[in-house]
Formats: sequence, structure tokens, C-alpha cells
Amino acid sequence: MKSPYDVIVKPIITEKTMKMIEVEGCKYGKYTFEVAPGANKVEVKLAVEKVFNVEVKDVNIINVRKKQRRMGRYEGYCPAVRKAIVTLEEGQSIPAFEI
Repeated sequence: MKSPYDVIVKPIITEKTMKMIEVEGCKYGKYTFEVAPGANKVEVKLAVEKVFNVEVKDVNIINVRKKQRRMGRYEGYCPAVRKAIVTLEEGQSIPAFEI
């Protein structure tokens, strides 16, 4: 079995993901992580539960395609990533995301 630190690459912290955590006082409890390309929902759930010591309710996984970017006459691609949106049980939170 994979190590939890091999499954979770990094947390994704943007304005949109911060709003998914808490909107107008009510907690949605949805946290977003970039995960390994071959990771499935079960591996992500076990990794988040082990690393952050929380109870996971649901896991949704999204494959984000690579995007073409240009700078002047040079073209390239941003890499493709696999994101996981993890919903926690009621009353659970990950303190690393709290600002």
C-alpha cells in the first residue's frame, strides 16, 4: 500500500477552495488537495484520515487537463493535475487550512 504522503501531493489553497471550507458562517467542510495521478477515492480517504486525524464523509476526484500557455512567441503547456475534493463529517476541520 502507498504511503499517505505519496498519495497527497499538496493542498490547493485559492479563494474558491477557501469559500468551499466555510461560506457565511456555515461550514461546508470541503477541502481540496492535489493527489497523485494514480490515486483512487479509497486511497485518498485513508490518506486524509491518517495524516489529519479526521473522519472523511465523501471524496470526489477531478482530472484537470493540461492547458496551453504562451509567452510571446513561445508556447508550452501547464501540467495536468488530479484534484480531490474531500468532504469531512459534521464538526470536523483541518487546522492547517484555518487562517
